[in-house]
Amino acid sequence: MSFWLFKSEPSTWSWQDQVARGDAGEEWDGVRNYQARNFMREMKVGERGFFYHSQKERAVVGTVEVIAEAHPDSKTDDPRWECVDIKAVQAAKRPVTLDEIKDDPRLADMVLVKNSRLSVQPVTAEEWRVVCELAGLDP
Repeated sequence: MSFWLFKSEPSTWSWQDQVARGDAGEEWDGVRNYQARNFMREMKVGERGFFYHSQKERAVVGTVEVIAEAHPDSKTDDPRWECVDIKAVQAAKRPVTLDEIKDDPRLADMVLVKNSRLSVQPVTAEEWRVVCELAGLDP
């Protein structure tokens, strides 16, 4: 099983918006970066990811589950762009900030630390475990 991180500006799509969609989930649409799109093409139903608020908050605020594999992004007619569907699983008991992640030597190689601009990115199993521990989440 692979793990992922999905970044969103809370003013555009927040954790609360994701939770409100319930089990129906939501398309992770609007991604216009080839590397991020390619990561979504690798995702399988049932895989988990962190929901990360970018901008001012810059923190992991919950976990999500992939509920539909890569398919055409409904927000564009351009066939190059695809997305997955995700649903909220669990809110973090406490958000884990980017500064905390950067300060933790166990997370020094995390993509979020090395390429913080990438909107969809892989997370290793060990990084998943550590961030879940810090956030009070079930791994």
